[in-house]
Amino acid sequence: MDDEQGFACRRCIERIDGQLRALAGPEGLYARLSAQLAPGAGNGGPAVSGSRTAPVPLRLEVLSLMTAGGPVLGPLETWVRDWEGYGRADMCEAGTLQQRVDHAVRTLRFNLAWAAASHEAIDEFGREIHLMWRACERQITGERPARTVPVACPCGTVLRVTLDTAGARCGGCGEQYGHSELMELPLAERRIAA
Repeated sequence: MDDEQGFACRRCIERIDGQLRALAGPEGLYARLSAQLAPGAGNGGPAVSGSRTAPVPLRLEVLSLMTAGGPVLGPLETWVRDWEGYGRADMCEAGTLQQRVDHAVRTLRFNLAWAAASHEAIDEFGREIHLMWRACERQITGERPARTVPVACPCGTVLRVTLDTAGARCGGCGEQYGHSELMELPLAERRIAA
């Protein structure tokens, strides 16, 4: 079998398919997020607050991943809508959030071979799937989030990126940077508070 499938290689398609599969279902990463909602869940340590006010009863970063417009379901359904425009998918916003994730994943996996052969944005799709899979995986395993590093756009605006940042738009000049371009930007100078 030829390694190239149009716009994506066979190994990339297999990686995307595996990450989509890992997100869905009752034992999938998305379903397992609910066990990580309580403060202190997932890292093995006690829930500790360093403030004088009561802690938020839920971990907001996990809750954000689980919302309808969050970084999992939102992008999945955006891709389903995109592929619907090509006549390759049917959008379904009925049911629970888990059911919607499962439907979107089934739809995207069913059409993955077509997208690899015909959709010019398959690389962007693959990056987004990887980022949502990675974000869910971090919450389940308790891995610390990637460290942000300030880099300087030539216009002087500081962008905060991680090694996982797929791309970013500068808020100062509007320049769009891909991952490799972001990694080539110089580190921003640290400013000492007066």
